[in-house]
Amino acid sequence: MELPGHVEHLIIGSGFSGLCAAIKLTEDGEDDFAVIEKADDVGGTWRDNTYPGACCDIPSQLYSLSFAPNREWSSSYSPQAEIQAYLQRVAREHGVRDRVVFGTELEQATWDDAAQLWRCRTTSGEVTARTLVTGVGGLSEPKLPDLEGLDSFEGALFHSARWDHSVDLAGRRVAVVGTGASAIQIVPELQKVAAHLDVYQRTAPWVIPRNDRRYSRPERAALRRVPALGRLYRTGIYWAHEGYVPMFTWQPRLGKPAEKAAIVNLRAGIKDPELRARATPSYRLGCKRILRSNTYYPALAADNVDLVTNPIASVTAKTIVTSDGVEHPVDAIVVATGFWTTEPPIADRIVGREGRTLAEEWAAHGMAAYKGTTVRGFPNLFVLVGPNTSLGHSSMVFIIESQVAYLRDALRTMRTQGYAAIEPRAAAQKRWNTNLQRRMRHTVWNTGGCSSWYLDAHGRNTVLWPKSTFTFRRLLARFDADAYEASPLVAVADARGEGVGA
Repeated sequence: MELPGHVEHLIIGSGFSGLCAAIKLTEDGEDDFAVIEKADDVGGTWRDNTYPGACCDIPSQLYSLSFAPNREWSSSYSPQAEIQAYLQRVAREHGVRDRVVFGTELEQATWDDAAQLWRCRTTSGEVTARTLVTGVGGLSEPKLPDLEGLDSFEGALFHSARWDHSVDLAGRRVAVVGTGASAIQIVPELQKVAAHLDVYQRTAPWVIPRNDRRYSRPERAALRRVPALGRLYRTGIYWAHEGYVPMFTWQPRLGKPAEKAAIVNLRAGIKDPELRARATPSYRLGCKRILRSNTYYPALAADNVDLVTNPIASVTAKTIVTSDGVEHPVDAIVVATGFWTTEPPIADRIVGREGRTLAEEWAAHGMAAYKGTTVRGFPNLFVLVGPNTSLGHSSMVFIIESQVAYLRDALRTMRTQGYAAIEPRAAAQKRWNTNLQRRMRHTVWNTGGCSSWYLDAHGRNTVLWPKSTFTFRRLLARFDADAYEASPLVAVADARGEGVGA
């Protein structure tokens, strides 16, 4: 598809969020839309993260769109390639792949208050749109560490989300910087092939058993032929995961059984007391993302692996130098230090009604939105996986579908009421976020004794949702027009000199 000059709705990104929005807009008869995607395929996070061992840490049956169940999962936790194949199939079967303009990145989107639309500049040209829907997600832009001399390193260097498959790491000295969700999947795979592997840890993670299993042939056949069985699995898993909410948001001490399971996992995987002590977390379980693995601790204990806990002081052409002065020879560095979550780069490219970028607005007042979806001063902007919508316990797909339902009802309301533009009232947005942050004070994320990527520069958790997912769905079940200021359609000239509006 070529980029049109004007669409009613412009969607940015073709991962779970963008595809869900596109499919549901099509169902509603909102056919005048386009999806722009900077890459050459759909998939988002699951297209980009192709590192060895990449796998989902949410059970497969819960990690799919409710209206497009996948009956072909091979195991209880699905690997990256299967999720990517699922998203490709969903896009194809629901007829939205041909609505995607590939190889096209948003450079800037500016709200035109007089014309009541967004003027967007992309790498493929310019397009205007009545509404702008961002579906880029929180894990799309890799974050490199600020290390002295990193640009002087002469070996292979890449982020886990931009894996360089042309580099053969077999028989090499490799360093993995970071011990988060990606790193604990990468380390066991690299341990198998590297001559030596250094794992640089700033904070020890909590790692519970994965309890993964491959579905048997009869079970896969049953899931394929009996749709009700998949729904039963999904429902059971959903409610089991909702049972974690009190531990995260109300009484962190309820996590003690999970902490004991993690300690058992640690003791089973690492026998050396000194190494085990360095791999033991010093904060309450849940404060940082809880990780799942049966192979991470045995990999750390392998003869060809060193866990390095002294901070990195600098990087030279061929070594990593730690704060104790030790030089660690290295041929390749894998950076697994996460993403820009509290300062999303897409926010630098969106300019609102008062000429300020979304990044400037959030820098001044903190990353915030109304219901995690709309932002004061940015009319007709819908942010999927926006501020305080991520989860520490369940599937983000549930949140995405809830936000898309809210988007759909907003568009229906705009159409039936003749609104050209909507934006949340200042009081509504302030009340929503004040209540969120009040609720956040008692959560394990704020009281658990850690510093995590959930917190912004001011120490505020602007990433996670501090209640149950069914509460989120209820709160976004309908578009609450009374919380918004609306502008009626007017006859104005668009970029092509044609009439827009009534």
